[in-house]
Amino acid sequence: MKRSLLITGLLLLFAVEILRVYFVMPFPGSQHNNTITLAHWISSNTIVLRILALALIVFPALYIFKKGKILLKVCLSLALIFYAVVFFFFNYRFEADKIFSQPKSRLFATASADTTDKNTLVIGIAINGEAVAYPIRVIGYHHQVRDVVGNTPVMITYCTVCRAGRVYSPLVNGKMESFRLVGMDHFNAMFEDATTGTWWQQATGKAIAGPLKGTTFKEFASKQLTLGSWLREYPNSYVMQPDTSFKTDYDNLDGYDDGTITGKLLKRDIASWKPKSWVIGVINKKASKAYDWNELVETKMINDSVDGLPVMLALENDSASFHVYNRLVNGMTLHFEKRSNDNFIDRNTRSTWNMDGVCIDGIMKGTKLSPVQSYQEFWHSWSAFHPNTSKYNSNFQARQTKISFYDYL
Repeated sequence: MKRSLLITGLLLLFAVEILRVYFVMPFPGSQHNNTITLAHWISSNTIVLRILALALIVFPALYIFKKGKILLKVCLSLALIFYAVVFFFFNYRFEADKIFSQPKSRLFATASADTTDKNTLVIGIAINGEAVAYPIRVIGYHHQVRDVVGNTPVMITYCTVCRAGRVYSPLVNGKMESFRLVGMDHFNAMFEDATTGTWWQQATGKAIAGPLKGTTFKEFASKQLTLGSWLREYPNSYVMQPDTSFKTDYDNLDGYDDGTITGKLLKRDIASWKPKSWVIGVINKKASKAYDWNELVETKMINDSVDGLPVMLALENDSASFHVYNRLVNGMTLHFEKRSNDNFIDRNTRSTWNMDGVCIDGIMKGTKLSPVQSYQEFWHSWSAFHPNTSKYNSNFQARQTKISFYDYL
């Protein structure tokens, strides 16, 4: 009986420490099942479960150390030492917020003083007349950066494993909240609020476990593009500077912007519609659609609609900065064509537009297209969090298959 209690207690101790982290970190097999509810329950009840496990262990352990055989004493001692090692690593080394620290200082430079490479990918936001660009390498390591833009508190988030950038309000139920990176769900970053312990999904802004489950962050409009393209539209923008304390961590993301980085979780699959393929995702009402990045690179422009919303996707000549605009202007649905430079024209009026969505020549001169919120993301992420998404269909894939076949011959 004493031995059964001891074994049960030890197993419970190890299970609590290991499973609490295993379910929310990218260990083999951990991110493919719907275990977040269980993981959150274990995390919320860790102290109680530890006390229960110790209660099962204490008396059998005392008996063994007092009257047990030498071999049993040695085995129990080794088991407890091993538990201490597991406790240390799973509480102080393997937890997400211990691996990815928050910046020690937040420094910003004006566009005129900034020395960041203009080809750097950024998440750009503009609120109440103030614009700020956040390099993806910086927020990609930290996963979240808090700031105030246009007198508005914001939380800039990025999940490198999903290639997903989002900007949210850190207000929860009208109160300023603080968050820590708690791990991931289906490879997407999760944040835990300090007040209720609720877990929030980065890609959707939804609370997926805890007291506030079902609520959603308020999202702010954002763009992903090169710093040069962002500064063209917002020449007075501020640019977040790297925290020199994390230079090595930022350097580890070299090649991430253009997809040449190695590593199973971060690298890009250059083929289309593979788990790590790049797509552009667009949401309208309850519908969502994904567009193949390879096709946009080839065509430079796509005219389409998402649940009745006419949209146009355009890729700049840098093959990195993309835009999605509403094609409906003054009651007229425009159809656009790309020119050799970074301008395009609409077939309806033959007016010329620039990549910032502004008509610069023609009868519609001065008109500005309305941007549509869109995201560049890995296909595995977009399809996981938008399970009913549709794919943009064209003959691109058929042509690619034919080319590949004849190239092989």
